[in-house]
Amino acid sequence: MDHKVTLLMSEFITHDVKRFVVTRPEGFSFEPGQGVELAIDSPDWRDQGRPFTPTSLNEDRVLEFTIKCYPQHEGVTQALHQLRPGAGLQMSEPFGTIRYLGPGVFIAGGAGITPFLAIMRDLAAKQDMAGQQLIFSNKTPDDIICEKELRHAFGDRLRLICTADEFPGYEHKRIDKAWLAGQITDFDQRFYLCGPPGFMDAVNDALQSLGASSQQLVFEQ
Repeated sequence: MDHKVTLLMSEFITHDVKRFVVTRPEGFSFEPGQGVELAIDSPDWRDQGRPFTPTSLNEDRVLEFTIKCYPQHEGVTQALHQLRPGAGLQMSEPFGTIRYLGPGVFIAGGAGITPFLAIMRDLAAKQDMAGQQLIFSNKTPDDIICEKELRHAFGDRLRLICTADEFPGYEHKRIDKAWLAGQITDFDQRFYLCGPPGFMDAVNDALQSLGASSQQLVFEQ
C-alpha cells in the first residue's frame, strides 16, 4: 500500500452504511469516480485490502468513504464498521475506469452509487448538473444512500426504484430492457453503470440490445 491514513470519524447514514472520514495524505489526488484499495492497518487485516471509492471532493482537506457493511460475509466491511477514531488504515493510489466523460444517464444499484456520489458532488460544485439523470435501484427506501442529497442535485431527473415491495413515492419496478425502452429515447448518449455483478450484466445487455454502443457505456472493467 502507498499511504497510511487515520480514521477521524464515522457515522451511520443508513441502517447498514457508514460515512468514514480519514486523513488525506499530502499530494494525494484522484479523479471523481476512481477507487482506492483500503486495508485495516493491523496484523489480521493488512493483507485483506478491498476497493472503495472516495466520495469527497478532490479539493477537500480530508477523504470521505461511504461504505456498506455486509455482516453475512464476516469480513472487511464488518471490521471497518467496528473501527473507532484513531484507527489506522492503509490506502493505495487511485485506480479505475469510472470517470466523468460528459452528460448522460447514471444507473446505480445499491452501494454502486458511491462512484456517482463523487462525480455528482464534483459536478454540483461546478454548477454543471444540467442534463444529468440518475436511475437508482434499491430494495427498500431505507436502503437509499444520501437520498435527500440526490433529490436536491438531480431534481425531477431522479428515478428512485424499490424492488422489494411497493412504497409510496417510489417506483416498484426492475430495471430491465422493457422498462428502459419505455423511459429512454436516446441510446446514443453516455450511460454510467455501477452495481452488483448480476445487475451490471443485465443492464449492460439491455442497453446494448436497445442500441447503446459499448463505447457509450462507462463502468468498472
